[in-house]
Amino acid sequence: MVGENIPIGVYSLSEGLRIADETELDLVEISPKADPPVCRVVDFKKFLYEQKKKHKEIKAKTSKVVVKEVRFGPNTDEHDYQFKLRHAEKFLNDGAKVKAFVFFKGRSIIYKDQGEEVLRRLIDDLSEISKLDQQPRLEGKRMIIFLSPIKTKKKN
Repeated sequence: MVGENIPIGVYSLSEGLRIADETELDLVEISPKADPPVCRVVDFKKFLYEQKKKHKEIKAKTSKVVVKEVRFGPNTDEHDYQFKLRHAEKFLNDGAKVKAFVFFKGRSIIYKDQGEEVLRRLIDDLSEISKLDQQPRLEGKRMIIFLSPIKTKKKN
């Protein structure tokens, strides 16, 4: 490949440009914030391709966090609670985070303690498959908690 025998060292800008011209490659600034700035003599199109490839790999490795919501009222009855509990369980088993909240309509905000009881009960019921990320917190007309699934090792 052209340019493999370029000696590594500290060169002035004019020397770097001269070397790039001789090898018919491009002088690319790798780290502009360094003192002095770091440059490399490379094929610019190939450099962009490799950089794009690295970013794509990094993006592929990051996991996307899915957040599912479960809504309760301060006076949620037993059947509705069990129904929503099963949904939250399913979401956690699928690997999603769960945002559970109690929505206070109108004057029902006076039942904050009942809303907190509902959320505490949910935390206790899901304690085997989830961990609490955030304690119950009142934001406007909502009391919110976040639950994350506990990572379990898969059996082969």
